[in-house]
Amino acid sequence: MIALKINNETSRLRAVVLGLAVSNGPMPKKEEAYDPKSLEHILAGTYPLEKDMVFEMEAFNKVLHKYGVKVYRPQLIKDYNQIFTRDIGFVIDDVFIKSNILPEREDELNAIQYIIDEIDPRKVVRPPAEVHIEGGDVMLWGEHIFVGTYKGSDYENYITARTNIQGVQFIKDLFPNKIVKEFDLIKSKIEARDNALHLDCCFQPVGKDKGIIYKRGFREEADYMYLVNLFGKENLFHIKRNEMYQMNSNVFSIDTNVVVSERKFKRLNKWLREQGFIVEEVPYAEISKQEGLLRCSTLPLIRD
Repeated sequence: MIALKINNETSRLRAVVLGLAVSNGPMPKKEEAYDPKSLEHILAGTYPLEKDMVFEMEAFNKVLHKYGVKVYRPQLIKDYNQIFTRDIGFVIDDVFIKSNILPEREDELNAIQYIIDEIDPRKVVRPPAEVHIEGGDVMLWGEHIFVGTYKGSDYENYITARTNIQGVQFIKDLFPNKIVKEFDLIKSKIEARDNALHLDCCFQPVGKDKGIIYKRGFREEADYMYLVNLFGKENLFHIKRNEMYQMNSNVFSIDTNVVVSERKFKRLNKWLREQGFIVEEVPYAEISKQEGLLRCSTLPLIRD
């Protein structure tokens, strides 16, 4: 049995589900794109090649193994995108929550069922159908659960809005002893530089008291200020619009002092090293063309 334990984003990682880029399928048609960044690359003819994404994911996999992390992979579905495991489920404390994802992606969840079968069934939860929530919008920080959402009345019109207010309430009901704080995120169907697809596209904690943040990813300044007050402005690395587009906040922590980052994130990686972090640089720029990066392609199961 797998004894789940996830209380934060950064303590020592012991077990994780890493996505798959093998047999990724043909380039989607423009009407099949789930997000504006993928659409941009489909239209430009620069959509990532499978061999490049496999290469990038294996570079990440090697780093995880270097640190002795137990790495699970989904069962292979032929010609199907299985990179972004963060979307399909997430762990809070010792509870595995299955996401209500876009219906076309349900097979991705089935492909990790063999892992879920190793978890105490009393600790596996599937929200009711009206509850929309994806793992990229859920972040744990001690007694806090941060949840990205979209509060606009036009929620239904946005394929880029993945977690609704019912999703926030579901987490509040499930974890009544936690401080559940939602963040209203900027969404765009057509401009990836103005689309915070998930909370981890505009914020992520690193280490014990630091974070990476993009101020303009939040619809309300009060939400941004909540994090500034909680972490302290001096502890937050502020990224710029193009850095948000390149997904600088979507790094991944293996430990409180070890961060896996994209090798082209020069400004961020320099700051991380100045703060005392070990930065494991990997190539991930091709995968990022699908509006997801390192955090998006992991589903952590156990941290110390």
